[in-house]
Formats: sequence, structure tokens, C-alpha cells
Amino acid sequence: MSKLTLEQAKKILHKHTTEEHLFTHAAAVSAAMGAMAEHFGEDKEHWQAIGYLHDVDFEKFPEEHCGHVRELLEPEGISAEDIDTIISHGWGLTKSDVKPETNCQKSLFAVDELTGIVHAYSLMRPEKFDGMSVKSLKKKFKDKRFAAKCNREVITKGAQDLGMDLNLLMELCIKGMQEHADELS
Repeated sequence: MSKLTLEQAKKILHKHTTEEHLFTHAAAVSAAMGAMAEHFGEDKEHWQAIGYLHDVDFEKFPEEHCGHVRELLEPEGISAEDIDTIISHGWGLTKSDVKPETNCQKSLFAVDELTGIVHAYSLMRPEKFDGMSVKSLKKKFKDKRFAAKCNREVITKGAQDLGMDLNLLMELCIKGMQEHADELS
């Protein structure tokens, strides 16, 4: 079974998703996962594909998110390992039975919520992603009313599970999203 590609991930997501904001979120998580892959010396496109496809069952099954990933992706020929990685981002939050163990799984868990804060912050800045600093992002992160639906505990736990300083996680997430700013603005 071949590795999931970004092109394949985009085709599959379009079969199961119609809401524009979910495509934007998919692109944001994909971008952040690319930066995480580079940090860990892993396959950037593969991690981006995982990030892009991570919410494949969300629109159809919001109350059972992660519980339908297998049934949607197995017929597409996606490997069990990639399916498990996608399911793992919901560990402790949704119907996920896969604990994040690998760097890819832990990264997906950590950046999923963080991309929401980074993206929301970019939308309120005239220069969008350009010149965004970890210091200024951290101020927004500490304000619980800002991007209130983004779970800060998950982000903090994700950084800890990776053995990574929260500042570095934020820096990588910003970097990845800056590289794809045209898709996210």
C-alpha cells in the first residue's frame, strides 16, 4: 500500500466535505504538519496529506467525529497506519480509540487546535501571517476569550507529549501556515 499523497487527500476530502471553512482548516493543519515533518526530518508531503484529511468524517458525523474514519478511508486504499494517525488526533476528545504515539500522531494532535488560534489571529492583522511572532501569538493564546473554541489544554498537552516547548510548537505552526498564506487568507 502506498503512502497517502496530498493530491489523494484533497480528492477524498472533497467526496465527504462541502463546507468551505472545513477546507480552510484542512489547509491550515496540512501546512502546520508540513513544518512539523521538516522539524522531525520526516516526509513533508505525507504529513501534509495526513493533516489535510484529518477531519474527513467531521461534516457528516460531527457528534461521532473520528468514529467513521476507517469506514470512509479503507475503501480508498488508505493504509491502516495512516487511518490510525488520523483517528489519533481525537484521543480523549472524540470517538478515537487510538492514542497518539508517533511524532506524526502527536504533531497532528498538537497542531489541530493551534492552527485555529494562529488563523484567527492572522485574520485580525492587516499583514495577516507576515511578521507574526510567537510573542504576540502567545498573548492571544493566553486570552481565553480569543478563538474561545480552540482548546488550549489540548495544545499544551500536545506540546508536552512531543517533548517540545510551546514556543517552538507555535513557531513551527506559524512557519508552516506562512508558507501557505495564499490558501488561508
